[in-house]
Amino acid sequence: MSVYDFSAKTMDGEEKSLADYKGKVLLIVNTASKCGFTPQFEGLQKLYETYKDQGFEILGFPCNQFSNQDPGTNAEIANFCQKNYGVSFQMFSKIDVKGEHAHPLFVYLTQEAKGMITKQIKWNFTKFLIDKNGEVLDRFAPQTKPESLDKEIEKALHT
Repeated sequence: MSVYDFSAKTMDGEEKSLADYKGKVLLIVNTASKCGFTPQFEGLQKLYETYKDQGFEILGFPCNQFSNQDPGTNAEIANFCQKNYGVSFQMFSKIDVKGEHAHPLFVYLTQEAKGMITKQIKWNFTKFLIDKNGEVLDRFAPQTKPESLDKEIEKALHT
């Protein structure tokens, strides 16, 4: 099993297979528009611009499970991300990342890369680095700034 076995709805409601990203290094992030970590969108966009031509993609998954910090509609979230941070990487429809309604992708991710205390995602902007074969390489805490992931991304791109 790998991330390629999953699919998710884009902001437009279109079902997209993650198998479309085969051979690419991925950073999968649960995002929120009204969080203390929201400015990380800027760092994520810079990472994307730096590495996209080398086979790197960022997949953003808005989530409203943490203090209702992403209450908007998919259209509102997409507009916010584009207008405020110039986000051009793939954003998906809002999902749950924990609990009984958690998206199967995030159930898989948390089983493959547990957190420090439990496997459950505890806050917005938890990041999962995926290798070119769809395997989870690492998990990064919400407070890990995107710009600090350069070395890990470069290593994954050149492996």
